[in-house]
Amino acid sequence: MAGSGKRTYVSDPTQIYRDSFKIVRRETQLDHLPESLHKTAIRLVHACGMPEIVKDLEASPDVAQRAAAALAAGAPILTDVEMVAHGVIRRHLPKENKVLCTLSDPRVPELAERICNTRSAAAVELWKDHLEGAVVAIGNAPTALFHLLDLLEEGWPKPAVILGFPVGFVGASESKQALIEQEMGLPFLTLKGRKGGSALAAAAVNGLAAGLREEEDG
Repeated sequence: MAGSGKRTYVSDPTQIYRDSFKIVRRETQLDHLPESLHKTAIRLVHACGMPEIVKDLEASPDVAQRAAAALAAGAPILTDVEMVAHGVIRRHLPKENKVLCTLSDPRVPELAERICNTRSAAAVELWKDHLEGAVVAIGNAPTALFHLLDLLEEGWPKPAVILGFPVGFVGASESKQALIEQEMGLPFLTLKGRKGGSALAAAAVNGLAAGLREEEDG
C-alpha cells in the first residue's frame, strides 16, 4: 500500500493485475459464450470496467480458433486508428506480427474526396494488399467497418477475422449489425450497440493473441 500521504491504495502492479482479473471473473457472467472466448471476454471487461458488456458480445463460433491460427501464421493486424495499434501488446504476438494503421498515410485525404467518404473509410482502401488472412480490428469508425464490408462484398481479399468495435451514436450499432448479418462467412467478434472503442478493439486482439497472460505473470 502507498502511504506517503493521507491516501492508501494498492500500488504493486502485479497485485493490481491479479486482483483486477479476480474481480472481473467474479462479476462477469460467461455462460452464454463458448469457452474459447472466455479469456477474451474477461480482457474486454478489464479494459472498460463494465461486466455488463458481455451480454452484448456476438461472435461467430470459430473466431477464436481462426484468429489464433492467423496470428500464429504471422498474419498482420490492420487497425482503423493509431489508438488501437498502440494498445496491442507487441510482446504477446506470436510471430512479431506487423500492426498496420493507414489513417495517417498522405494519400488518405485525396482518397476520401474521391470516394466521398470519411478518412477512416478511405484508409481502408489502402489495406487491399494486406487483407488476405489478416486480423482486422476496428475500434473507432463505423464508416471504416461499413466500407470494409462493401469492399469485401465486391471481391476484395478476405481477412481471417474481423473484430468490430466501432463506438458512437451515428452508425456504430448499425455497422456492427451489418457485420453480424454479413453472408460472406467471415469470422467476427463484435459488441452490439453504441459501446465500443479503441481500448476494446485492442483488448480483443490481446485476448485472442495471448489470453490472460498478465493475470498469470503480471
